Amino acid sequence: MAMTFPSAPKVGMVSLGCPKALVDSERILTKLRSDGYALSADYEQADVVLVNTCGFLDSAKEESLAAIGEAIAANGRVIVTGCMGKDAETIRSRFPAVLAVTGPAQYEQVVGAVHEAAPMPANAFLNLVPEGGLKLTPRHYSYLKISEGCNHRCSFCIIPSLRGDLVSRRPDAILREAEKLVAAGTKELLVISQDTSAYGVDLRHASWPWKGGEVRAHLTELAGELGKLGAWVRLHYVYPYPHVDRVIPLMAEGLVLPYLDIPFQHASPRILKAMRRPANEAKVLERLRSWRTICPDIAVRSSFVVGFPGETEEDFRFLLDWLDEAQLDRVGAFRFEPVQGASANDLAGTVPDEVKEERYARIMEKTAAISAAKLKAKIGRTIDVIIDLADGEGGATGRSKADAPEIDGEVQLRGSAHLKPGDIVPVLIEDADEHDLYGVPAGA
Repeated sequence: MAMTFPSAPKVGMVSLGCPKALVDSERILTKLRSDGYALSADYEQADVVLVNTCGFLDSAKEESLAAIGEAIAANGRVIVTGCMGKDAETIRSRFPAVLAVTGPAQYEQVVGAVHEAAPMPANAFLNLVPEGGLKLTPRHYSYLKISEGCNHRCSFCIIPSLRGDLVSRRPDAILREAEKLVAAGTKELLVISQDTSAYGVDLRHASWPWKGGEVRAHLTELAGELGKLGAWVRLHYVYPYPHVDRVIPLMAEGLVLPYLDIPFQHASPRILKAMRRPANEAKVLERLRSWRTICPDIAVRSSFVVGFPGETEEDFRFLLDWLDEAQLDRVGAFRFEPVQGASANDLAGTVPDEVKEERYARIMEKTAAISAAKLKAKIGRTIDVIIDLADGEGGATGRSKADAPEIDGEVQLRGSAHLKPGDIVPVLIEDADEHDLYGVPAGA
């Protein structure tokens, strides 16, 4: 006799913002899936829709509000979570029909709201989840969040008010998660947090049992242990504290990818002081030279803000000159944008929009020229590339160790019909432009 099980409620998800928010979305979906819920790829089939919002910039808030509005118009049953959930009053005033609003990293609350909005039938079939949890990224790379919150009080940022002070995860818990991800097929672990260098400060860098020994809650020890798992390990959001110097030998040894994502934000001491950020540009240049001596292939990426209140032409030229010296591999730039609640909004010396645009164009032109020269120097070399996409007809797209997904360049391949996503292959570089490399699998 055939047995008929009731259908499990379906949950849709819209995930906005940074990779840290993406990890939150993965955790929420993993928990819901383990509770028996099914997932929906569209609004129409979903019994309830989750919108994980971003509230870092005013433009991000508007994008979040637009996403909430779209979900309500298409489905009507919407739960809001994430950073903008801190501003529940604004969300509810704009969208009174929203079922629930929760803040960032409030996993239990948002899952509870789903249970209330779309109750699970008492005898629903038990759905299993993969050992590594549900993922919103391709199978071959995964974001690994090691902490929440931030102890900095940068004048342009409201992250501490959204996510609180630094709260580090235990190192053994992080390593267990990483092991599961690698066992499930992850070839690249992207380590993320708001301040990766500060990992473990709140835990007083205590140690926990691990594999018959101990592992300390400290960036260098955690990175070394992650490097033993056999996957690429890429470090993001690394503030240049002195102990970061001890990570560079791990890169030279091949335990960690020779890649550092450091949010410098500016170079002018005067502007850095107004931003409430460390201001020692000469020392940073010294350390960059030292790192390149220890690990010649290290790639350093960063982001910079142009048009910060009070930024003069002299400050901006100082930044451009510093970039000439620093020769960073990858650079992103942002026009300063006031954020509700940020103290920078009260600073004098607002930079006109047209000046911001002109400076943005100049910094992008400068950094594109530096990138083009660095990539041109790789022509003729054979480098390792992880494959992200393969068309099955001889073309493929991948990334070198100097390229993080979504934010850096790519390696375009020909003669690669045999490759599939997640493969790591040696590639002979044949050409380059300002951002990307072009090549062929070695020996093809």
